[in-house]
Amino acid sequence: MAKANLTMDELLAEADGVKRAATGETVTGNVLSIRKHEILIDLGARGVGVVPRREVAFARNLNVGDEVTASVIESEMGDGSILLSLRKAAKEKGWDEIQGRLDGAEVIEVTPFDANRGGLLAEYEGIRGFLPVSQLSAEHYPRVGSSDKDEILQRLNSLVGQPMKVRILDANRKDNKLIFSEKEAVKDGLAERFAELHVGDVVKGVVTGVVDFGAFVNVDGVEGLIHISEISWERVNNPSDYVKVGDTVEAKIIAIDKERLSLSMKQLSEDPWLSEVENWKRGDEVEGTITRITPFGAFVQISSAVEALVHVSELGNGNDADPEKVFTLNERKKFRILDIDREGRKISLTVA
Repeated sequence: MAKANLTMDELLAEADGVKRAATGETVTGNVLSIRKHEILIDLGARGVGVVPRREVAFARNLNVGDEVTASVIESEMGDGSILLSLRKAAKEKGWDEIQGRLDGAEVIEVTPFDANRGGLLAEYEGIRGFLPVSQLSAEHYPRVGSSDKDEILQRLNSLVGQPMKVRILDANRKDNKLIFSEKEAVKDGLAERFAELHVGDVVKGVVTGVVDFGAFVNVDGVEGLIHISEISWERVNNPSDYVKVGDTVEAKIIAIDKERLSLSMKQLSEDPWLSEVENWKRGDEVEGTITRITPFGAFVQISSAVEALVHVSELGNGNDADPEKVFTLNERKKFRILDIDREGRKISLTVA
């Protein structure tokens, strides 16, 4: 029977059979009108829904006739209309999308909009999330001294506004918790890159951080570390005297583990220590400068690349055996070579 031919009693009976919208339910309707302070939604037999003024800006791209999905905030107001929220429905839909991406371990793209010392803030499908510093890739990780908090924040702020590939690490709708990971997004590519690298390869990379114990280098997305002992054949006291963040450096791979390359800059050149001691032998007299004084002896620089040790046992007995009473820093003295260990790169001296 066509609705046009239904009697009033039949229409009322049909209306009574329509399920009333319940608070929290998601409903679908068409935009009936867009006003300055509210949007009216035609919900068919269920009646008319009202989206309040606080959400008008949220729905600025809607047009009359558009189909929308909304959440019921109040099932029946005083005038009989239904109070709706487009924002809440969009958020619920966003969480559904996020859960699907998490379950599928999919790589997505987010653009950070703010930063703090703990990481980056980003939004996905209308849900705000967090990308911790610990989950940044080697390319973006702020490798600086632990006390350089201002520099860490400065590095993170430089990433704000830059699109980044991430995976969803954790999503909890109830607690409104969303965590991203850039490390997880790039790990598949890193595995392939690691497979292409071998000990002995010479690679180029960009210095991403300089710390007391060395320099971190990004080699096409793979993190490498040049330990302070592998920067130069000379004694290195401060790595920042040799490399700066942003420098492009060439280095040799000396070890590979699951997460990082061990690199050496100094092994790209010949060891000057070997050439400088080539003509020395036991008993030769040399002259050098006292560079360090320790309880077990004194270190002497006897050439540009060679530092030797005068052990405390070579200083005699009694008070004379105290290196600090025998030597003065930067003092030049004559010594005699006791032993040369070319394999271990060590020279032992005694006072001439």
